[in-house]
Amino acid sequence: MNKVKLNYIIDVGLAISFLIVFITGIIKWPGLLPKLGLTYQQIPFQRITKMHDIWGLIMGILVFVHVILHWKWITSMTKKMFKRKPRRH
Repeated sequence: MNKVKLNYIIDVGLAISFLIVFITGIIKWPGLLPKLGLTYQQIPFQRITKMHDIWGLIMGILVFVHVILHWKWITSMTKKMFKRKPRRH
């Protein structure tokens, strides 16, 4: 598999996992469900918590792989950002 396709798959996976973690995190937000007129018994809370945790782990792994794939670019940009500019007199 070439690097472009791998980056695409990783990025799509990151987007999907982010959306799932974000939505389940909102559902888990303390006190939110009662404000919406729902109870925790109406929502499969343990299932949502497990889903949130699993997809959070998947997202963390994908971020790690993403950073590894872009490590040369990250180090190159970091050097450019912190490169000292010559003093002008």
